[in-house]
Amino acid sequence: MIKKTVIKKNSRNTVTHTKDTKLSIQFNLDGFSFCIINNSTKETSYFSEYVFNEKQLTPESLLKKIEEIFKTDIHLQKDFSSVLVIHQNNLFSLVPNQYFSEDILSDYLNFNIKTLATDFIAYDDIESIHAKNVYVPYVNINNYLFQNFGEFEYKHHLTILIEKLISSNNSNEKKVFVNVSKENYDIVILQNKELQFSNSFNFQTKEDFIYYILFTFEQLKLDVEEIALFFTGDIEPESEIYKITYQYIRNVAFLESNNKIFNELDASKHSNYILLNS
Repeated sequence: MIKKTVIKKNSRNTVTHTKDTKLSIQFNLDGFSFCIINNSTKETSYFSEYVFNEKQLTPESLLKKIEEIFKTDIHLQKDFSSVLVIHQNNLFSLVPNQYFSEDILSDYLNFNIKTLATDFIAYDDIESIHAKNVYVPYVNINNYLFQNFGEFEYKHHLTILIEKLISSNNSNEKKVFVNVSKENYDIVILQNKELQFSNSFNFQTKEDFIYYILFTFEQLKLDVEEIALFFTGDIEPESEIYKITYQYIRNVAFLESNNKIFNELDASKHSNYILLNS
């Protein structure tokens, strides 16, 4: 029997659905979220986030959770003009264009993770950094979503994160961005709209959390007293991971969204950055 999935937050407004809408879905082993965007106004009309009672250990158990959500959430049982699916996992590797070949996709990943011969490997073209993001999508979930929507676009979450950060960053100064999820986070470092560093790390404790951040600062010779660090995602000022970061890094802030949907949400404006930043 499947344990009931918890709705963490959703919009209070009532959606008047038209077919001229875009659906964006993001999921990982800890949860599932989606938003609906009106193509005419370019505004987000609805958002919902589901948190699983426990982390799913396999793509198969994740699919069962997603099937449960689709059966019960009427907002997902509509027709959409386009659908974007975002796979969030650590099964990726960034490859500069000059070193990229479609013939050896698994080789790029084998430097970081163990792949299976049966794994389907995809890649995103990140034009702004002249690189490819090679990753393993959850094919079983793609197949299920194809049955629901037909053709759709899918990308890796780090692709979306890098694209959004570069697009919105107009500073010449080097900046560190940390996008936090329940048990992992992404670090992206930019300067002059150029990517200096990007990686993802798992953590269990606040000590794990600060260790990888400080290690990154040390390896890249960044000054903890000077460099600005911006948080997005699942982190709040009262959390232990924020407090320990502020003990070691002085210039810490949150990167907030201007998306009007936050007026309808009981959520911080820096949360759900990949889906809701605008």
